[in-house]
Amino acid sequence: MNYEQNTKKQGKVWLVGAGPSDQELLTVKGKRLLSEADVIVYDRLAGQGVLTYGAEHAEYIDVGKHSGNHRVRQSEINQILVREAMEGKKVVRLKGGDPFVFGRGAEEAEELKKAGIPFEIVPGVTSAVSVPAYQGIPVTHRDAASSLHIITAHKKEGHEPDEIPFRELAGVKGTLVFLMGVSTLPFLCANLIREGMDPQTPAAILERGTTARQRKITGTLETLEALAKETKIQTPAIIVVGEVCACRSLEWYDKRPLAGMKIMVTRPKEQSSRLAGMLREEGAEVLEAPAIRIVPEVENERVSQVLFHIQKYQWIVFTSPTGVEVFWSALRQHRVDVRSLSHLRIAVIGSGTARALEAQGMYADLMPEVYDGEHLGAALGEVLSDEHILIPRAKIGNPELIREIKKRSGALIEDLPIYDTHYEAYGFINYQEEFEQGKTDYVMFTSASTVRGFAQAAKGLDFSKVQALCIGKQTKAAADHYGMQTFMAEQPTLEAMVALVKERKRTW
Repeated sequence: MNYEQNTKKQGKVWLVGAGPSDQELLTVKGKRLLSEADVIVYDRLAGQGVLTYGAEHAEYIDVGKHSGNHRVRQSEINQILVREAMEGKKVVRLKGGDPFVFGRGAEEAEELKKAGIPFEIVPGVTSAVSVPAYQGIPVTHRDAASSLHIITAHKKEGHEPDEIPFRELAGVKGTLVFLMGVSTLPFLCANLIREGMDPQTPAAILERGTTARQRKITGTLETLEALAKETKIQTPAIIVVGEVCACRSLEWYDKRPLAGMKIMVTRPKEQSSRLAGMLREEGAEVLEAPAIRIVPEVENERVSQVLFHIQKYQWIVFTSPTGVEVFWSALRQHRVDVRSLSHLRIAVIGSGTARALEAQGMYADLMPEVYDGEHLGAALGEVLSDEHILIPRAKIGNPELIREIKKRSGALIEDLPIYDTHYEAYGFINYQEEFEQGKTDYVMFTSASTVRGFAQAAKGLDFSKVQALCIGKQTKAAADHYGMQTFMAEQPTLEAMVALVKERKRTW
């Protein structure tokens, strides 16, 4: 390939191993680079969750390859990497597993070197080790296998796989791991047996490892082909041959309460980590797909004037953790000393908002027993008379809060919009596939705006196929509007949302 000299500032390429699919198996360095990248070039084995770590401004380029269906040729991928780097961009080439374990990372690195493009290699967790581990199979064991052999079983169209030393492999006492071998399974088993490996050698085929849909089919070298046909094994899958496949007591992944469930979380990116973490701790696979983005609106004269005259208010009311965080950001931006709030009494809508307030070193004076705008307004109305009350919240706020306050008191209300919510979507998520093909079991909504954002992102989706877990009445009403199958948490808290998932799991 010939490359022209480019006078622009040259960029750089990082060949990053994405791991097997579970996004928490991505390296710390890989996560940081994704958050800084201008361009992310990815293949289909780079898990969706890993892709969500990308920077907001990043361009995503899908060069995914499916077995028998090469969407983008390797030569074109090389050209994309060189072209984007020559335009001065920071390029992350995200590859499933490890770039140098049958990932053709070496070819890409050679092409970059030829073009004079600086690059780095960021190793990843290879599926050859991690997928067996997630299925309870140790690839080495003091009593069963003291060596590990990783072999590519991929074949070019019309050809058998590249030369595999079956005679040598049949004689080893270690573990054999074949990557990309589903289509060549009969060929692999037959040749190992022909070269002298015991047909009764334990063997396993592991499908969609480290995901909620992972499966383990175990048998022997002689029976594995028939078992794979019977169970309709699909790619991606790896094949493991050796005594380690007989380990029966090390399964752990599927023993957790929410194992086997995949849940989409639609909270804003900056808020999703706590809920996602709670679900993962219980064993669920989580796809963080923010449906809205928080846009602070504090650089305006009205906010400035309210903060300048903060002494005239007797109460301040927060209706969300976001409201607390944006309000404190506004204080810093307008250089208002937090001590100016010392005279205020504070009301919050619920425990999540109270927790956000406590993180700022302050505690609520009032919180309703039922966490919604109607009950917060009623509770405030009982203690207010003609005080001035400040409500810093979203641009489009729940009208029930103010209606209930006015119904019960003569309070003077300053309804101050300090942030807006914009709809958001990830182009690499195919919502039709996720829900109409049953890849995702549930979607979680923590506000009516996340429902509307999801509906906007998933245009064309048959919403009747969506099972929606909703945090409260308004959120459920929004999901019902689109015809989703809806379930509501007993309390509008993240803990209750997790409890709701567990309850749904028991109905399976």
